[in-house]
Amino acid sequence: MPGRRHRPLGRGGTAGGAAARPRRLPGLALSLLLLSASSACAADPAPPAAPKADYVATYVWQMEDEDFGGFSGIEISADGSRFTALSDRATLRWGSVQRDAQGRIRGLEPAGRARLRDSAGQPLKPGWQGDSEGLAIAPDGTIWVSFEGLTRVAGYDTPDSPAKPLPRPPEFKAMQRNSSLEALAILPDGTLLTLPERSGALTRPFPVWRWRNGKWDQPFSIPRSGDWLAVGADIGPDGRFYLLERDFKGLLGFRSRVRRFDLSESGVSNERVLLESRPLQYDNLEGISVWHDGQGIRITLISDDNFGWLQRTELVEYRVAE
Repeated sequence: MPGRRHRPLGRGGTAGGAAARPRRLPGLALSLLLLSASSACAADPAPPAAPKADYVATYVWQMEDEDFGGFSGIEISADGSRFTALSDRATLRWGSVQRDAQGRIRGLEPAGRARLRDSAGQPLKPGWQGDSEGLAIAPDGTIWVSFEGLTRVAGYDTPDSPAKPLPRPPEFKAMQRNSSLEALAILPDGTLLTLPERSGALTRPFPVWRWRNGKWDQPFSIPRSGDWLAVGADIGPDGRFYLLERDFKGLLGFRSRVRRFDLSESGVSNERVLLESRPLQYDNLEGISVWHDGQGIRITLISDDNFGWLQRTELVEYRVAE
């Protein structure tokens, strides 16, 4: 009719531009949602994969020598070509490492051996005084050794020089018999870190003792878990603290574990389990050396055969994959 105004069509209408716009909204919303998700992904990248240790090789070391065996500590040179090994009967051996094109150990060529001595220059006898366990070599070449039995840490200018024992705090004398200073590591500035094999209780952390500026202190501890016992330690070229642990399962044999920690003045943090072996996978791994092989962090482990014919001396190597 003339003069009648036409009102706009509502949501159910079929005419005009207003009816088409709502049908485009779902597509627009989806585009905005995808754009938002894309921006979120760009702002929050996926966390890096947890580090782990990849197996490299195992070498079985054999020698016709009645004093051969019982290795509790090892140091590998920065280029992987030389070794120093410590037995728990106060004997040091050193020499060169032969490797194939892939960097796997193919032989050890001994260059010498020596019986550790006391402060008077007399050879240590195996047992209470000569139960040598931890090994660390300082940048200046000083050889540091930690002992069970008579709990102590001593330095040697050369393998056969008289010992220079460090003072013994009262807490060393109270440590559990045959389970004291099993692990020893040294920082680039010469600071020593040592800890006992057992802490005294399954839920009690391992106390870490530090020798620095001519005195001992106990600045921090390392968490303990399950039946794992501390048997070796090293400071890697990355400045981190590496701890080798052992779990003995009787007839099922030994298990081994390596944990890595960030190290600071106040203690350790950012714990990572790099490897954990199965029972009987390896022998009684007790010594650890951490170095850089040109491709990544290499971990060299050595076993203590307890001078038994059922066991053997193994050098086991892993490379850390980040």
